[in-house]
Amino acid sequence: MPQIPEKVHELTVGQLSARSGAAVSALHFYESKGLISSRRTTGNQRRYSRDALRRVAFVRAAQRVGIPLATIRDALAELPEERTPDREDWARLSRAWRSELDERIQQLGRLRDHLTDCIGCGCLSLENCVLSNPDDVFGERLTGSRLLPERGRANGDG
Repeated sequence: MPQIPEKVHELTVGQLSARSGAAVSALHFYESKGLISSRRTTGNQRRYSRDALRRVAFVRAAQRVGIPLATIRDALAELPEERTPDREDWARLSRAWRSELDERIQQLGRLRDHLTDCIGCGCLSLENCVLSNPDDVFGERLTGSRLLPERGRANGDG
């Protein structure tokens, strides 16, 4: 990993990319979403503060566990004076995100279990398939493996 001398207080996008492991395009995307910020030189080149390394690490760690970028941005915006998140910030936020992640894990487990049922059954019936028709929303109106336009009503006949 390339080392950046301590006296260097700003990083180019290439240096930030090399040190953080994030692609340049990802850094530009993070900046467009307000997750990191840069200043522009007189030659219109981006320069990032050294703190951007920690912010990028924070964003990437949160993304790896499935936290949406909008949620990450909101968390970063709560920090005073746009400061870089520290260990205590991560601990506080990860506790808050834990219940959301637990719920997603449960949902994925249910989907996995029902997917196995569908593979065994193969019907994908809208009458009783929990993947195609959760809570049997369509079962009261019509049955079958696909929703088809009801004859007579769709084309004005009848």
